[in-house]
Amino acid sequence: MLPSLVILPGVAIFLALTGGLDLAPPQDPGPSQSAVSNVDGSYVPWLRRATADCTGVTPALLAAHIDQLSGWQDNTASLSEQGIARFTEADWKTWGRDDDGNGGSSPRDAGDAIMALGRRDCSLAKKVTALRTKGTVNGDVADLTLAAYATGVDQVKEAGKVPAPARAFVADVKKRLPQYDALVRRNPEQNGPASGALLAPPVTTLTVTSSYGSRTHPLTGVTKLHTGVDFGAPQGAQVSAARDGRVEFAGMTQAYGNRVVIDHGTIDGKRLETTYSHLSALQVTTGQSVTTGHPVGLVGSTGLSTGPHLHFEVLFDGQYMDPLAWLANGG
Repeated sequence: MLPSLVILPGVAIFLALTGGLDLAPPQDPGPSQSAVSNVDGSYVPWLRRATADCTGVTPALLAAHIDQLSGWQDNTASLSEQGIARFTEADWKTWGRDDDGNGGSSPRDAGDAIMALGRRDCSLAKKVTALRTKGTVNGDVADLTLAAYATGVDQVKEAGKVPAPARAFVADVKKRLPQYDALVRRNPEQNGPASGALLAPPVTTLTVTSSYGSRTHPLTGVTKLHTGVDFGAPQGAQVSAARDGRVEFAGMTQAYGNRVVIDHGTIDGKRLETTYSHLSALQVTTGQSVTTGHPVGLVGSTGLSTGPHLHFEVLFDGQYMDPLAWLANGG
């Protein structure tokens, strides 16, 4: 069960549902230091709960975001931004709820604040994920989400990536992330790792022409993460769904050409998606349900491509993964 948390100025009070009370004096981390020392395992269930149904926002990222906003201290002198997540009155009306069940919804209740910021970040993550699926923006979902928080979704959309005014904010949050990753690991859930996640090969023969990882793009000359793996295949070769799911997007994009994105649902609470790009023809439509092996399109060279091939991606919890590790015949 999740503990009720209430933060008061100068004192952090953890009220367990069993009635236990644990007092811990706050420490001022300073403007540039991480406040991870102010957070113990009592927060982790709230962080997990706040991001449970969210693609791209992890418990550690949410914790790092709060750290950047307040250092996990409810000691702001501001009358307009309250609590550890620094909510304005207007924003709290949108995102705040009585999540800790103490009879009132307040940005000064840590449980309420964590859940509210989680809802806000996850809403932003959903919006930037939709933009990325359509090829409107490029970049890591977490980075784009933080940028949308800092400058708004419209600026991210206009820039097509993390806009310049948001880069310092994104970097400031991300530099705090490793310590909160460690905090979450020290307080594991009672669940095992993802299981049953193997994918069927999307083309008959898995001939890798460009691996997952950093590379220099053959057309743009830019060195960046190659977010999937390229399988060489002849023009018009069949491309099939790697797992049962629902088509989230099927259409033409500037960079990926004809592209299909399939949502395979969640595994251990984390969403699994696959993408199929540069297709010469589409054989599915958005919203369509597919089964493993169902035809989704034909190999082609549409978009930014030097020749017929399938660019295949795997996203797990909003993060790009090496597809070969997920394919039944991949390694």
